[in-house]
Formats: sequence, C-alpha cells, structure tokens
Amino acid sequence: MHLLLIRHGQSYVNLADWSDGNADVGLTELGQKQAQALAEWIVTKVTAVDALYASNMRRAQETAAPLAKAYNIAITFDNRLRELGNNRWDHTPWPSHNLPNYGDYWASERPFAPITPEREDGETYMHFRVRVGQFIEEMVEKHRGQTILAVCHGGVIEAAYDHIFNIGPWRRCEILTKNTGITHFEYVEHPRREIWRLRHHNRVEHLAKITQPTAD
Repeated sequence: MHLLLIRHGQSYVNLADWSDGNADVGLTELGQKQAQALAEWIVTKVTAVDALYASNMRRAQETAAPLAKAYNIAITFDNRLRELGNNRWDHTPWPSHNLPNYGDYWASERPFAPITPEREDGETYMHFRVRVGQFIEEMVEKHRGQTILAVCHGGVIEAAYDHIFNIGPWRRCEILTKNTGITHFEYVEHPRREIWRLRHHNRVEHLAKITQPTAD
C-alpha cells in the first residue's frame, strides 16, 4: 500500500498576522493556487489512485477538491485527519463554529496534558496520536496493494511519523511540512524486515513556479 499524506494549502490561520485564534477557515488565494498546482502535477506522477481521504476542516476540503476533480474520484472525509486539538479526547470533532483555543505550551512538551485546556473533554497529544494511528492501521487493512491520498494537516503528518517509527511520548525532533507538501509512506508485507518505507517527505516540486511566503 502506498499512503501519500498531503498537507493542506496555505490557510488564513497560517498567516503571521492571524489573530483570531483557532478557527475553521479556508484557503488564501495563494493556498488555492497551491492546491490547483498540486492537482495538476500529481496526476502526472501518481497516475492511479484508489481512494482519496481528507480532513473535513475547510482548508483540507478546499485542498482536496482539485484532487477529486483531477482523478474523478469522491472524497471520503474522516474526522481522524483533523488537526491536533480540534477533536475531543474520544475523537469526536468539536463544532467548526466553536473550536477550542490552544494552551500556552507545545503539545510535545506535555504529551499527556490536554492541548486545549479550556475544554474539559479536550484531547492530549497522545489521544491525537491514537486517532491518527487508528486511521493508518485501518488503511493498511482496507487498502492492501492500493494507492491512497490523504489530505490532512501538519500535525497529522508528525503524528504519522511517531506512529510508523514507533516513537515514545516525548518527541525530540519537529517535522515540518510546507503547505501542499507530500509525504509518501509505503507499507510492505515482508516477514523479516521493516514493514514501512519512507519514500519521500515534503515533496513540493509542484510549487516551483508559485511565489512562496517566507514562513508557512
């Protein structure tokens, strides 16, 4: 199975001057260009896709839409692909119009503490890792031998690394992914060696002709 995790395009919440806290908002004009460039490029490199999954947050939905059109495939929205802190501890999503704000500490600093402490049922980083891990393991069982695209968020890609690399609770390396960057994992059913291969991380050739911000 080939699992390609794709971070969403630039959203308003990615902007340095964003001051409205955690919100479910869509793509900027640049983000829309990134999503379109991604769709036009990826169909020339990955010619056949068996399933397209996406977080149901707006920035992921809008990034997945051009992919669905390019491949003529339906999007399966999955709450487990939402960004860290946007679900409760039992993995159910907070309402888009009433998302909790993050605490004043980084998730990897206190992995067992709720990342959104103002909400009683907020998830910890470890809850987040569980839901991302459950998604990955379900893909292995459901899509053996197939190619899957999953449009998600930077935190989801980091948690995927933690799950696949079997990292403990306290991560020592931050994994950065640019907007619409592609991370490609391959699941290999081999009895005597590693079952996962990392083929590439943060692949962004499709952005070569688009002016990028200094930070995203």
